[in-house]
Amino acid sequence: MDAKWKVAGTYFEACSCNAACPCVFTGPPTDGECNALVAWHVDQGSFDGTRLDGLNAALFVHTPGHMLQTKWKVALYVDQKANDKQRDALTKIFSGQAGGHLANLAPLIGEVLGVKSVAIDYRANGKQRSLTIPQVAQMEIEALVGQGGQDVTLSNIPFTAVPGFPAVVCHSKQLSYHDHGHSVEVSQKNGFYSPFSYQA
Repeated sequence: MDAKWKVAGTYFEACSCNAACPCVFTGPPTDGECNALVAWHVDQGSFDGTRLDGLNAALFVHTPGHMLQTKWKVALYVDQKANDKQRDALTKIFSGQAGGHLANLAPLIGEVLGVKSVAIDYRANGKQRSLTIPQVAQMEIEALVGQGGQDVTLSNIPFTAVPGFPAVVCHSKQLSYHDHGHSVEVSQKNGFYSPFSYQA
């Protein structure tokens, strides 16, 4: 019998496209390819009775062309604070192996570069989000200022890692990623953040 699970919390991402990223509207990437780093912080969650509260995960995605027409290369990072059961649960959930929304992305993945247990510093402060994985990644985004000082949001995006929630459109202050032979250094590009909730 498949494990019952549910996780909810906050998510953010940055990528190498201009804001707002055309990939979410099923268009081609701004510069021919898209490099993205997606991060999740679980506020409340459990997997087959194992609690996952307070743990983090991150996924690097490289697509050599249109996201829906090329095969992705991905690398998963799970929180080193997790014990063995929690690490296994995080890996299954955020790789899509456990079902739920992320399983829909599995057919798009051509190569899994690796899964690593690492220190993940995930921070949410007002309209800013940041992530640090030592020796691997640094990511920081800030919400764009819209009309009347309000957030710029996108609802019902056709292609998203986080369905069901409006995405706040951001600019990246930094996206730095160096692992598995990939080297990404961009700023003033696209970012999104929102709550998330997955289950199966």
